[in-house]
Amino acid sequence: MRRAFAIPGCCLALALALLLPPVTRGLPHRRQPRPDGAPAADAACKNRPLDLVFIIDSSRSVRPEEFEKVKIFLSKMIDTLDVGERTTRVAVMNYASTVKVEFPLRTYFDKASMKTAISHIEPLSAGTMTGLAIQTAMDEVFTEEMGTRPATFNIPKVVIVVTDGRPQDQVQDVAASARTAGIEIYAVGVDRADMQSLRIMASEPLDEHVFYVETYGVIEKLTSKFRETFCAATACALGTHDCEQVCVSNGGSYLCDCYEGYTLNSDKRTCSAVDMCAPGRHECDQICVSNNGSYACECYEGYTLNPDKKTCSATDTCAPGRHDCAQVCLSNDGSYSCDCFEGYTLNPDKKTCSAVDMCAPGRHDCEQVCVRDDLFYTCDCYQGYTLNPDKKTCSRAVTSSLVTTEESCKCEAIAALQDSVTSRLEALSTKYILFVT
Repeated sequence: MRRAFAIPGCCLALALALLLPPVTRGLPHRRQPRPDGAPAADAACKNRPLDLVFIIDSSRSVRPEEFEKVKIFLSKMIDTLDVGERTTRVAVMNYASTVKVEFPLRTYFDKASMKTAISHIEPLSAGTMTGLAIQTAMDEVFTEEMGTRPATFNIPKVVIVVTDGRPQDQVQDVAASARTAGIEIYAVGVDRADMQSLRIMASEPLDEHVFYVETYGVIEKLTSKFRETFCAATACALGTHDCEQVCVSNGGSYLCDCYEGYTLNSDKRTCSAVDMCAPGRHECDQICVSNNGSYACECYEGYTLNPDKKTCSATDTCAPGRHDCAQVCLSNDGSYSCDCFEGYTLNPDKKTCSAVDMCAPGRHDCEQVCVRDDLFYTCDCYQGYTLNPDKKTCSRAVTSSLVTTEESCKCEAIAALQDSVTSRLEALSTKYILFVT
């Protein structure tokens, strides 16, 4: 929705956001105007320090007289600021199809020099490369070498983009990167400006960071809105509060709040980290480790954290170097157990193995004698027996012996006697038969 700034009292949030860091919220304290209508003296205006960069569109669609109005707007904005090396530093960038850094943050620390430099700025004409301009601000202006103060100083980095057209390059990703880097972006559209593009590049909340004026002729009205905020001497603006983390303006007073992951203590000033590992607060699959207002996930022994940094998968605990089994490792759902090769048995330590006695009763099939041979065995037989071809059973051995000559003669005599006796018995048997007959 387009809004004309001829309506008094609108868009106070723009000026507030430029003055205060992202953690400071609430409506600013309105300064009472002087009876004669003149603005209050600059000496009374003490805004919090900023590193402020103006990015102004000087493409072909901005007519020369309109560009002069932009320069007047910048000069009047300078008048509302507490400019100095230790207070607010200002840089100005000019862009069209190309980008020019008119002066960085380190160049001028007094209003007169800044305003003189602004008066000499010439338009570049041609296209509208807004994304390129924001990227250049990140790469070439918001650096310590060019005058940006270190992050430890906690000085807000602020960009105000003034444009009357539609970006001719990709501004969404560049603006998102700038916001992620801690740069707060305000988009001021004039006349033909594309409101959707302004919303894409600006910081949240959009109703405090996106503004529109019908013509360059009324853009100067924004300066009075900025002045009302820059000169608001609230405790949150001046840093005179005692909040540990977040100061929230509340009319003429303030309230304290805490960053995400912290809770306000009973003293209403200090903050304590919330137990982010309490049930229901985290997404860890196995172990939640609380970490100063945040948390990290870990896994049980035998598991490893997956790339999503939340879930866990069982580790191959039997991989080389992960177990202490002497012979065989058996993986078992994130753990392991040891086993042994055939012929060995697991020792009581459940890790090492000892060779089994293969000749123990019931372990072999030898008929007579079992002979152990490392992890194997062979069969043998008692004396007087020989091993059969099946290599298990035994048969009585057939033995032969040498007979001496004397023994041989005795044998022959005995044989002759036996023959003689046999013949005699046969003769007697014959006579007996005849006699009977």
